[in-house]
Amino acid sequence: MIIYTLRNCPTCDKALSALRERGIEFEERRVDENTDWWDEALNYGITVPVILWDNGDVEIGWEGEHG
Repeated sequence: MIIYTLRNCPTCDKALSALRERGIEFEERRVDENTDWWDEALNYGITVPVILWDNGDVEIGWEGEHG
């Protein structure tokens, strides 16, 4: 799965921590470090985190309920 994040984003940090705690493998793409990743994330909305789950689901923001 892929998670698009931004530096200094408390919601992103919560999502990353929860994924690690659950043992879910992911690729983190920090949009502030790569303009291509920024453009990819914008396809889903203008907020981070954006989570692309392996089953094709897309989660905008972090509710902590998926997975």
